[in-house]
Amino acid sequence: MDALPPRTRPLRLALLGNPNCGKTALFNALTGARQKVANYAGVTVERKTGAVALPSGARALLVDLPGTYSLRARSPDEEVTRDVVLGARADEPAPDALIAVADATNLRMALRLLLELKATGRPLVLALNMVDIAERQGLRIDRAALSQELGMPVVDTVAVRRRGLDALLEAAEQAALAAPAPAGWRPASAEALRSLHAEAARIHRLAVRPPERPDTWTGRIDAVLLHPVAGTLILLVILFLMFQAVFAWAQPLMDAIDAGFGALGGLVKATLPDGLLRSLIADGIIAGVGSVLVFLPQIVILFLFIILLEDFGYMARAAFLMDRMLGVAGLHGRAFIPLLSSFACAIPGIMSARVIDSRHDRLTTILVAPLMTCSARIPVYTLIIAAFIPDRQVWGVIGLQGLVMFGLYAAGIAFALIAATVIRRVFWRSAAQPFLMELPSYKLPSLRNVAQNVLLRAQIFLRRAGTIILAMMIVIWFLSSFPGAPEGATDPAIDYSIAGRIGHAIEPVLAPIGFNWQIGVALIPGMAAREVSVGALGTVYAVAAEGDEVAAALSPTLASHWSMATALAFLAWFVFAPQCASTLAVVKRETNSWLWPGVMFAYMITLAYLAALITYRVALALGGG
Repeated sequence: MDALPPRTRPLRLALLGNPNCGKTALFNALTGARQKVANYAGVTVERKTGAVALPSGARALLVDLPGTYSLRARSPDEEVTRDVVLGARADEPAPDALIAVADATNLRMALRLLLELKATGRPLVLALNMVDIAERQGLRIDRAALSQELGMPVVDTVAVRRRGLDALLEAAEQAALAAPAPAGWRPASAEALRSLHAEAARIHRLAVRPPERPDTWTGRIDAVLLHPVAGTLILLVILFLMFQAVFAWAQPLMDAIDAGFGALGGLVKATLPDGLLRSLIADGIIAGVGSVLVFLPQIVILFLFIILLEDFGYMARAAFLMDRMLGVAGLHGRAFIPLLSSFACAIPGIMSARVIDSRHDRLTTILVAPLMTCSARIPVYTLIIAAFIPDRQVWGVIGLQGLVMFGLYAAGIAFALIAATVIRRVFWRSAAQPFLMELPSYKLPSLRNVAQNVLLRAQIFLRRAGTIILAMMIVIWFLSSFPGAPEGATDPAIDYSIAGRIGHAIEPVLAPIGFNWQIGVALIPGMAAREVSVGALGTVYAVAAEGDEVAAALSPTLASHWSMATALAFLAWFVFAPQCASTLAVVKRETNSWLWPGVMFAYMITLAYLAALITYRVALALGGG
């Protein structure tokens, strides 16, 4: 390697490419655990950076830019990528060199982006990734001709096997230090885009030869997995297994976390004297953190499945299969992943809506994602169903309680599609964007890469959701604790608190749907997290139990105080009500506006009230009083 001149600062290298090209795996292989994740200033797009050691002995900063198909910037992610490449962001220095990652098995998709990047004048190196898969498929790429036509170094890489990394970094360092001044760049006209297409097609014909041994496995597998009937059935089986894993595998870990925080809270109560400090730590901070961490196993398992399916190449096929059904409601095929994630928790579902290019499609998905039945609703559903729905068989084979639970899930899905239809046709009358997604080649996931990505997702969830819900739990604790009960009071302390007074104040509004003031009080702490309503009901009705025993002790109390109509209305309320402050806060972060959380809260609270009203009145008419 030639001697390099000394530098006063580390090189900045930007990694970019099409989605599904193996860019994230390459970033993980280059940076290892030396990664930092934050947001770009003013937007919700993630900024991933990592330190890398160059072959020369110097160090460089590697920036992982969001995936993009072009510099036309059709989504916030692509806009950030374009602006960083062009050095147009005030908070992000221009990169010294670009490392463009291309899937060697599907080079045609990358060539147009490469030509656009070349026009920017930035020093550029092509990482021809997944060359091992291309070789197995019999693809023959003339690398010398490709390098000559593109005017940039071309380096073979296999990210999951750490192959070609030193050569790639050496080429990037040489390109950065021999950098010419960037050329002027402006968005391509329609004629220029046609020229880019033609040039990309010409280069593809010159550098890539048809495979000597055509890959038939992808075609054979897709013939089954993309079949309208067989493919849909397979997808349903995979989803069934996923949800079984999310709920069954996670339960022991959730119980352990719940028990741990319960023991910690008990230790605090046993150690500190009775008073505000003990209540704040035990009931506010520990309960707040525990209410988030208890769902971490479900989040981790869900993301494990999603990342495995994405790396294998199946998730794009699943989105393709779901596009027709979602399209009826005006949703994009890519909305499948956010809606799927929302069954565990709406927070990661809303965060994953970033994969949708169209702003209107993305906002529609964000607004309906909380209607999917998240795991936080399950404690409430289980409590009411156990108290009011008899444990008997329907038609001799189907449990009535399970049938009611299924109906609640189905109602959430159905109304999410209905709400999406209304939003698209009333607020955004523009035609839905066509669903275009490149189907990547099938490949075995790298366990190391999967583990690294799952850990990263878990950290992001804890940082974003945990801080928000902790703050909200402290606020709810304050409302539920002040002012305290007067001397000699016999009613529960919460009856005298701000939350209790609010419950009494809103009782006339709740009366038409069958709710009493005690339910109104329980709905207030339930704003922090839905499952908190169970504990709040236990407090209001003075149930002498703690932890997991609250629900069992509360069921007979509710059965004696509530009518069947009230219980069914309460279930209907929870299908729609936006009782999760952390979800609203994440919507604000993802949209950079309080408008959309306000819209979400308004339409969901309206739906909740109407659903509870109709359910209550119909149940009364049928003798459920």
